[in-house]
Amino acid sequence: MKQLSRSVAIVATLAAAALTVGACSSSSDSADEVWRIGLEAPLSGSQSALGQGMLQGAQLAAADINDSGGLMGRNIEIVEIDDAADPATGVSAANKAISEGINGVVGPYNSSVGLQTLPLYLEAGMVPVRLTSDNATEGMGITLQPMTSQIAPVTSRALSEFYDAKKVAIMYDPTQEYTTSTSAAVKKDLEAAGVKITSYQEIQPGQDQQVYTDAVKKAESEKPDAIYSAVYYPEGAKVATAVSQTQKDPGQMPCLLDYASYDQGYVEDAGVSVAQACDVVGVPAPTDFPNSSQYVDAFQAKFNSAPGTWSPYTYDSVKVFTDSVNQVGKWDSQEIQTALESVADWTGWTGSVTIEPSTGNRVPATVVVTSVNDAGELTVDPKWSSDSASKTE
Repeated sequence: MKQLSRSVAIVATLAAAALTVGACSSSSDSADEVWRIGLEAPLSGSQSALGQGMLQGAQLAAADINDSGGLMGRNIEIVEIDDAADPATGVSAANKAISEGINGVVGPYNSSVGLQTLPLYLEAGMVPVRLTSDNATEGMGITLQPMTSQIAPVTSRALSEFYDAKKVAIMYDPTQEYTTSTSAAVKKDLEAAGVKITSYQEIQPGQDQQVYTDAVKKAESEKPDAIYSAVYYPEGAKVATAVSQTQKDPGQMPCLLDYASYDQGYVEDAGVSVAQACDVVGVPAPTDFPNSSQYVDAFQAKFNSAPGTWSPYTYDSVKVFTDSVNQVGKWDSQEIQTALESVADWTGWTGSVTIEPSTGNRVPATVVVTSVNDAGELTVDPKWSSDSASKTE
């Protein structure tokens, strides 16, 4: 991939210099007592519930590493980098963290932010383990998350096969890179499958509930068989609220929220009964992964709460990153990147991980349809589990 080549070139050019500065300190620098790994996420703002779960996942991984003797004789410290899901805020936070000295970075989550901050980390000689899903960030480090090219085909199959929709109304957030590109990809896939798109509405984030209710009413007026909405979870909760208000019979017109809404924050914002009005494209819940109980128990013991939706992914991101550094045996960006791109059948909380060297993406990526149960948990929809549309990409 062209983007990956650019990233490799940046790292190769700057690696030697980066190893002598605070952003990527050499293991021979006796002044450094810990390895500092940044966790960039929306730790404040409308997506803070998501970000805090990400942070705790990273902190749990660091604690486990430290309890096992650390990394190359040093403890791991997780450095908070709060981007508030905003590119400008992210750039400022990333520059501050780099200037103060970090050895590596996990994140960010939001693709629009990542397009601005990931190049900063690369230019500082780091290899990010990102959590972005838009393919525009492909090649900027590696990821354990599904990408748009893996999410959109499953979403379109869910709409056309799982819900048997012949006509679909689409609503999307036009301010975010991920939601814009994913909604377009789903639209293209559906049209290729012979599904009619009855409406394709932009919906701005942060509006009053009435705006979302009016948008849903407009979509429903075109008589689609299903509504698909590509928005982040604060807006997803408002879409679900509108659907619960406008549909007398639950499920009379299926509502499917995009992967961007997949977080426990969606349920918290909407309330359990309202959140049940829409299914959500996502990944297995923290408790759904095989052998997850040991990780869930450790998380609850440390934080006295259940894991966040993305806690398993940041946990594994920190662990696969530090395992690769340990494999290299020194903090050399180019060699670490090679090690990360060569990860195959590594096993963690989220299951088996293999990275595709040409893209830095995880293959295959498990993408599922989830529903909210009566306990308020987002779990794999039981019908989806046995449906022919349920596949990995």
